[in-house]
Amino acid sequence: MEAWSNFMITGHVFIATSLDGYIARDDGDIAWLSSIPTEGEDHGYVQFIAGVDGVIMGRETFRKALEFDTWPYNKPVMVLSRSLRQEDLPPRLHATVQVSSDPPDVLMQSLSQKGWKRAYVDGGRVVQSFMKMGLITDLTITTIPILLGKGRPLFGSSLCDVLLEHLNTTAFPSGLVQSTYRVPSRV
Repeated sequence: MEAWSNFMITGHVFIATSLDGYIARDDGDIAWLSSIPTEGEDHGYVQFIAGVDGVIMGRETFRKALEFDTWPYNKPVMVLSRSLRQEDLPPRLHATVQVSSDPPDVLMQSLSQKGWKRAYVDGGRVVQSFMKMGLITDLTITTIPILLGKGRPLFGSSLCDVLLEHLNTTAFPSGLVQSTYRVPSRV
């Protein structure tokens, strides 16, 4: 039985990529995400984040979030890492950020038992591992009209083809294009 069917919690992705499919440069730089002026455009992030119970991210995404001027999340955050420990976190985040080395299916079961219904899954490797285990319900991908040539891809190699159901696409005046896809559950 697939891990997907064991929980009431669902995993959701809301992420931006370059036109050639990268979420960051090789060195982790994401400054290019703000290379296009988007003033006045509502890309739906505020509504999306309001509809989730918390965020699941990897260690690299967590470290990148720590570089922002202010902590960007007002929801509980789970950081998946085998090397990071709870005591490594900045003291200001101890109440809202937890570190887990659990595999995705075990983590999702634990979060479901804590009452989570919808989880925001963020970070390339984390999204890939959740996709491989059938733990993602939908993907909202905003494409930035920039070609990076190389970097960290959103999707790595997968074990099999994953045919997605297109739900909608919005093109913005800035040139950003946002598409949402449903990921079919595996039986």
